[in-house]
Amino acid sequence: MKFRFILVFLVAMGALSLHAQNADSLYFRQHYDLKEYRIPMRDGAELFTAVYTPKDKSKDYPILLNRTCYNASKYSNYNAFDYPSRYLIEDGYILVYQDVRGRYMSDGEFDNMRPNIPGNNRRNKKDIDESSDTYDTIDWMIKKIKGNNGRVGMYGISYPGHYTAAGMIDAHPALKASSPQAPIADFFFDDFHHQGAYLESYTAAFAVFGYQKDSLTRDSWYMDKLMRLYENPAADAYDFFLKLGPLKNITKNYHHDNFFWNQIVDHPNYDEFWQKRNILPHLKNIDHAVMTVGGWFDAEGLYGPLNIYKTVEATSPKAKNSIVMGPWDHGSWAREKGKTIHNHIYFGDSISSFYLKNIESKFFAHHLKDDGPDTLPEAYMFDTGAKKWETFDAWPPKEIEPISLYFGENGKLSINKPIDEKAVFEYTSDPQKPVPYTSQIEGLIFTPRRYMSDDQRQASRRPDVLTFETEALKEDRVLAGEIMAKLIVAMTGTDGDFIVKLVDVYPDDHEQYEHNPDNIIMGGYQQLVRAEVFRGRFRNSFENPEPFVPGEPSDVNFRLQDILHTFKKGHRIMIQIHSTWFPYIDRNPQKYVDNIYKADEEDFIKSTIQVFGSSSVEVGGTQDCCAPEPFRSSNEKIIKD
Repeated sequence: MKFRFILVFLVAMGALSLHAQNADSLYFRQHYDLKEYRIPMRDGAELFTAVYTPKDKSKDYPILLNRTCYNASKYSNYNAFDYPSRYLIEDGYILVYQDVRGRYMSDGEFDNMRPNIPGNNRRNKKDIDESSDTYDTIDWMIKKIKGNNGRVGMYGISYPGHYTAAGMIDAHPALKASSPQAPIADFFFDDFHHQGAYLESYTAAFAVFGYQKDSLTRDSWYMDKLMRLYENPAADAYDFFLKLGPLKNITKNYHHDNFFWNQIVDHPNYDEFWQKRNILPHLKNIDHAVMTVGGWFDAEGLYGPLNIYKTVEATSPKAKNSIVMGPWDHGSWAREKGKTIHNHIYFGDSISSFYLKNIESKFFAHHLKDDGPDTLPEAYMFDTGAKKWETFDAWPPKEIEPISLYFGENGKLSINKPIDEKAVFEYTSDPQKPVPYTSQIEGLIFTPRRYMSDDQRQASRRPDVLTFETEALKEDRVLAGEIMAKLIVAMTGTDGDFIVKLVDVYPDDHEQYEHNPDNIIMGGYQQLVRAEVFRGRFRNSFENPEPFVPGEPSDVNFRLQDILHTFKKGHRIMIQIHSTWFPYIDRNPQKYVDNIYKADEEDFIKSTIQVFGSSSVEVGGTQDCCAPEPFRSSNEKIIKD
């Protein structure tokens, strides 16, 4: 049991080193030569790099570069693991895997989301960042690796997706195509936080990201730290974290010596530390092809791909910019599993293969080899309700009308027509009895994934969850684009979180799916389509939080990220609102404290929360309200400095 939990965690992190020779490894040995290098950077540090060069020397090949913090040496010794895909391996590229600075076999010190230094601010060779390391790597490869055609592509999933995006900044002229996939954009808004709320489900991940290695190594040096949580893994994470208590006990029991955890504890607000690690303001003047990829059910990295795509679109008119969003969780497009099933929902067969063969491989072939026409659309998006691919000339699509959803008495939800703006809806939030984030019992795992399409009936039946739904739809309704929650709230406490969910309610007579266990009933299933949390203290500023005044109405406006979902005829649209979502996110004490990471047990109080009928949820298009903090003036000052 203990080993199984550790194995699941390491596979999720991409940190498991496997040595079994699979079919791809055999193909590698037959068709590629392997060499390992230590590529020098401008400051003298050397980065470990494994390079596979095709044995066929009759032609030149483009380079495909993957920069990772998850151990490049695990891809050495002809271990492929379908990364990149078999289509790209068989198409013929010079395949390169590199440990980023401070990880495994590379020199230097590791820094999470290392701040970017704008090119014109680099004054000496010591001014390094991921952009400069990428530039120096590409420059060395173009000059030193024989048989390259002078063109380079980059790709990577999750953290390697972030390194891909970082390489797009002040890029080397040989970089012609970049595909950041499930990329991290800003740790305050995705991965470890969601709009400032801490993802308690990420607690174990700090062992991977929060310790410096002592020497060059091909092994994971943090395993003893990881075992602090996984020596006796909890079977019920809800029970485990509730008994653990306030976040300060994580510091005391597990992460007291973890530099990344201590950075988070010391920076609970969106201050200069976090602003400098936001990559979005640096993504400008990009002039090559960019294809950003993500999954609609990615619990780890949904903010990143959507906002990286939109930022490049807004700032870089010379870029050939596109986006792909499919019915996947974190990175699952990289390997074909046959049937694409998320949690209990079936979306189709061979969807990942379609993407790998018809989208990804064609993207790199065209831009790196001049092989085939440029036929890919601006946006290749999967409709998670109609369960089919759609293509658009722009994202969000202009041809799909936005809608507004309004709340009414007796749980009514109205489309485009306010019901009663004077109505008041009330619930009591108790942090000692938080709303579970899932209908299923989840053990202590790295990060939940199934909940993104989970049944919400367990939540809609609770008295601390407001639930509103439309009548059964008389025709299909397609919702596409951004979602904005515009709440007007009051509370008896002085702080609070707000979770807003958009839910697809199936008809009571909906057919059963063959793949589901007997206890999963699809009739009346309340499928989560999109949800997000917002920490109320940040309603006016992520940098300067402020308490609520008890009883005083306040505006709480926030984005839920994008969707493309058809609510079918006979289905209902539902909105749920509540204030705990445990243990996916940590509990807000509901009494304002300066730093929730240091809150005491007695700070956690019940709060009666009111949501006023003048609130709404706007779905579709591009929402102009409430620009995210990363684009505000304080951050612009830091970039200029």
